[in-house]
Amino acid sequence: MPTAYEQKFADFLRMCDQAKQGKLDAVIVHDPETLGDDYKELVESLNRLADAKLKLAIVPRAERGK
Repeated sequence: MPTAYEQKFADFLRMCDQAKQGKLDAVIVHDPETLGDDYKELVESLNRLADAKLKLAIVPRAERGK
């Protein structure tokens, strides 16, 4: 049975799986909150990105909402 984190971030985890298959090399998120609601989730997301050998970019605050 999936953990609460895995259920909540299913799309994120699917993206990490695709990256492991060589389909992606970078992720751009709109805001940092996309990676987790608390420290534990944030660290888990960063670890999964690292495991998938993905680069991470976050849209600058000044560019959000355009």
